[in-house]
Amino acid sequence: MNTRHQILIVGGGSAGISVAARLLRKGHSDVAVIEPSDMHYYQPLWTLVGGGQAQASTTARSEASVMPKGATWIRNAAATVDPDNNTVTCTDGATYSYDVLVVCPGIQLDWNRTEGLQDALGTDGVSSNYRYDLAPRTWEHIRDLRSGSAVFMMPSGPIKCAGAPQKIAYLASDYWRSQGVLDDIDVHLVVPTPRLFGIPAIADSLDVVAADYGITVHTNAEVTSVDAASHKVGVTGVGEGGPGTMLSYDVLHAVPRQSAPDWIKSSVLSTGDGGGYVEIDKHSMQHVRYPNVFSLGDAGSSPNSKTGAAIRKQAPVVVDNIEAFLEGRPLVARYNGYGSCPIVTSSHSMLLAEFDYDLNLTPSFPLINPTRPHRSFWYLKKYGLPFMYWNLMLKGLA
Repeated sequence: MNTRHQILIVGGGSAGISVAARLLRKGHSDVAVIEPSDMHYYQPLWTLVGGGQAQASTTARSEASVMPKGATWIRNAAATVDPDNNTVTCTDGATYSYDVLVVCPGIQLDWNRTEGLQDALGTDGVSSNYRYDLAPRTWEHIRDLRSGSAVFMMPSGPIKCAGAPQKIAYLASDYWRSQGVLDDIDVHLVVPTPRLFGIPAIADSLDVVAADYGITVHTNAEVTSVDAASHKVGVTGVGEGGPGTMLSYDVLHAVPRQSAPDWIKSSVLSTGDGGGYVEIDKHSMQHVRYPNVFSLGDAGSSPNSKTGAAIRKQAPVVVDNIEAFLEGRPLVARYNGYGSCPIVTSSHSMLLAEFDYDLNLTPSFPLINPTRPHRSFWYLKKYGLPFMYWNLMLKGLA
């Protein structure tokens, strides 16, 4: 059976729900969302769950509760897309036609691309805040450690919330200091980048934070293997082969490599460069070859930080440009690459990094130094941003 919708959205996460809500508010009546999950998660708070500062249950709501009224919810999973014939086929064989397609299925967690990680996950001190069920276990491991070694890893390549791998290292160290055991724990942070952040002034501040906790930072390096039996990880230089250095761990916070969903990679919508993201103009969010296809969020090829804050700025651009396309007008709405990385540095402070494509700082609170941690930003992270997400962003109001 082939069902037709004027605007078809693939993905009912932050991006899909935000776009659907905005379109419906503007009077578009035939908007459908393909989303298989029954639950919707506010993932940015999982860092605080792993750090013992929030409960996992507060980050989850039913998908039905966030689906905008008036949207058609297709409880299915997309499997293939044929933009030449304007159709999407789902895993059960059902096909849906569209006038305009919005592709925002999120990003894929590739646990199996780090040797030994998938088997080690969830056992003997290995956990990850990148999964709802494991974030509480991260906190258990941190809470119970009194001596030994802890490794916090970040993989190479694009990942969602790129600050998350180091945030949990700071939260853990802050907790261990409060318990008087930090000096008995050897903390390592392994990052694939030359510094802890791409903007020098912010990197300078994070260098001070890491040094204050006594964290050994391994730059231009990544964890390439996990040996759960011996409680060791292999660390190599980015792009290098060989065994590299072995680090022992009692606690390992693991972050998987990530990529576009496989069905996107194999489609003609993808970039074809190995990354496989939906190939869009980074300003208009329109596909470079199929003008009735748009993409935003983590699955798009735009070279911005993959954060919810980016989606909040992308969604109105996509909606405005969809309307322009449908009406035959030039697409004038532009996305400037805005991204926001709230980097929690302790249980009472946070640094709010906001920037554009050119890594220019674009602070929302210009009277507060954006390169330094502040207590006020901590309350924004824990209370303000979740409120905005559930009550404004997902309803097309922010």
